Amino acid sequence: MCPVAADAPGVHAAEGARASRRFIGYPTALAIVVANMVGTGVFTTLGLQAAGVGEGFALLSLWALGGLVALCGALSYAELAAALPRSGGEYHFLSRIFHPALGYLAGWISVTVGFAAPVGLAAMALGRYAATLWPVSPRLVAVASVLGVGLFHLVDLQLGKGFQNLVTLVKVAVIGVFLAVGLMAAPVPGGLPLLPSAAGLEALVTPAFGWSLVYVSYAYCGWNAAAYLIDEVKDPLRTVPRALIQGTLVVTLLYLLLNGVFLRTVPNAELRGTLEVGALSARYLFGAEGGRIMAGALCLVLLSTLSAMILAGPRILQVIGEDVAPLRFLALRSRRGVPVRAIALQQGLALAFIATDSFEGVLTYAGFTLNLCALLTVLGVIRLRRRAPDLPRPFRVPLYPLPPLLFAGVSAVALVLVLWERPWAVLASLLTLGAGGLLIARSPTPGARGGEGTGGG
Repeated sequence: MCPVAADAPGVHAAEGARASRRFIGYPTALAIVVANMVGTGVFTTLGLQAAGVGEGFALLSLWALGGLVALCGALSYAELAAALPRSGGEYHFLSRIFHPALGYLAGWISVTVGFAAPVGLAAMALGRYAATLWPVSPRLVAVASVLGVGLFHLVDLQLGKGFQNLVTLVKVAVIGVFLAVGLMAAPVPGGLPLLPSAAGLEALVTPAFGWSLVYVSYAYCGWNAAAYLIDEVKDPLRTVPRALIQGTLVVTLLYLLLNGVFLRTVPNAELRGTLEVGALSARYLFGAEGGRIMAGALCLVLLSTLSAMILAGPRILQVIGEDVAPLRFLALRSRRGVPVRAIALQQGLALAFIATDSFEGVLTYAGFTLNLCALLTVLGVIRLRRRAPDLPRPFRVPLYPLPPLLFAGVSAVALVLVLWERPWAVLASLLTLGAGGLLIARSPTPGARGGEGTGGG
């Protein structure tokens, strides 16, 4: 499909159609960002990090650095969302800034990895947590959660929105109770100290610290969620940047507090290599019965993450379907405005990831692929400033160009470390990209609606 000129009548009609379906206000946009971020990573990866970085101060520093990098990414996406307002995330931004083919490839990543893998990971984590409470199969729980939550979002837009707001409120309440009790509790014997020490400072420059950035980067994934839903957000030029930035700041604070509680309430010997960190901490904080109740509440927290991804993901698939002829079937909406086929495709891919039964493997593969895509998009802020300096930008990155350069530098380090430590994950990512490239080569010229590529090819 050829690019559509920005002043074409069809574009104005499309803009009018998109304006008529805006139903997401600031509270829901913020809830989507927070719910997409808080969940799988923060409740599972600390044990993996502690296996290599055995110092509490260094581990908290990891989460602080991850929050700073995520904020730099959110600031960059906020500028792009305000300058190029349309749903689609990286697909739309890269199409407009670099070349439609690169946007198509980013869209392919979104279709195959961007949301399906995190949905699968959230469901696998939910299954692991549920298995600490009841004698159930973690994989069976994971499959049931994906299918069950998907039904809410298939039935009706407002039902899905209401469910998302409800489980996000539950998530905030559960985390609030957890933090209130955990911060007042006395440290357990064998817990890692959080204050700076010589050993903690030395750990900041170890290879294990660098590798743990991969896990932390994945835990912060979701800071860009509101950029995928611009067409359905009310007053998007103001709402989307606010949701991206404020949501990232809120989550960074939550992550630092949560990990501080985990490190103080779980002995290091039990923490190392453990995925069910939250359930383990709850047992120490609330006792056996209270720990079971809190672990059940944490299952609802993961359910909120799952729901947010199922709400956001199919919207980008739908936008891709509007632009790319071979994927036109993804653009279909039901009479209630639900992108039914896009949801069904995402759920099917998520179930395939669950079938692998390899949490760390899926996390590493997804983290590498998504970091690569986000890195290119953030660099797009710099390219767009140079190639289209007069483009209206209702929001501009403060302290430019430091935020995008910091994000790019840390992301590049994480990508190199994955290549060094887990080459198979890089190979799987390259095979995914190669499959997308083959589709591009065999399809009509891809293009992104809403204007020709600003930066050319």
